[in-house]
Amino acid sequence: MARVVEDRRFQNFIIAVIVFNAITLGLETSTRMVAEYGSLLHTVDYLALGIFVLELGAKLYAYRGKFFRDPWNIFDLVVVGIAVLPTTGPFAVLRALRVLRVLRLISVVPSMRKVVTGLLAAIPGMASIAALLALIIFVAGVMATKLFGAISPENFGDLGTSLFTLFQVMTGEAWPDIAKEIMKEAPMAWVFFVLYILVSSFAVLNLFIAVVVSGMEDELRQDIREEEAKQTETQARANKEILDELRALRAEVAELSALRPR
Repeated sequence: MARVVEDRRFQNFIIAVIVFNAITLGLETSTRMVAEYGSLLHTVDYLALGIFVLELGAKLYAYRGKFFRDPWNIFDLVVVGIAVLPTTGPFAVLRALRVLRVLRLISVVPSMRKVVTGLLAAIPGMASIAALLALIIFVAGVMATKLFGAISPENFGDLGTSLFTLFQVMTGEAWPDIAKEIMKEAPMAWVFFVLYILVSSFAVLNLFIAVVVSGMEDELRQDIREEEAKQTETQARANKEILDELRALRAEVAELSALRPR
């Protein structure tokens, strides 16, 4: 059973089912498609769910307790388990969560798994950068409220409004219009906006990319080390087999030499 679930053809079949199920879930958002083919789409959806349940059952049977040691297996179990829950009455909202089954593609495709693993490894660094960014936005929000609150109360009337506006400015959305409106009464306001965008967008946000790339590189190095270790082990095994054969040949030669008449 373990050989079956680990076989590449079986995994490709599961990938095909996930993709096909994603297409049917997308079609269910169309009122016309549901009206014409609703029963067929629901049948296909239940069939895909049945395949996923059978796959997880096969893995549980094959791996026993080891199944729960792999976090990706637990991820699959949670995603499929949500889909198995009843979707009537107070649980009707769970029907929308069926689309989470598409995320199983991450656990099935190795390259996607590596990307997500790299992102998870970068979370501690990203948390520090997020805290730094929040601190910068807070300081800038207090300054903007004091400087521009009377000029543009709809954008900087209070701290909460200022924080939202500065978050919008950080993303580059409509900040020239906001700045030009304030610069009509405060011509030097451009200095604040330019410095804020340079620090928040060009410096701090790019640190997120640097941390993620670093996490990806660490994951890649780990894969390279594991591959080198496997190659070294394979080579050592091959060398041992060659040495064993040479010893056996020497022993046979020695026996033949001892039996040769003098």
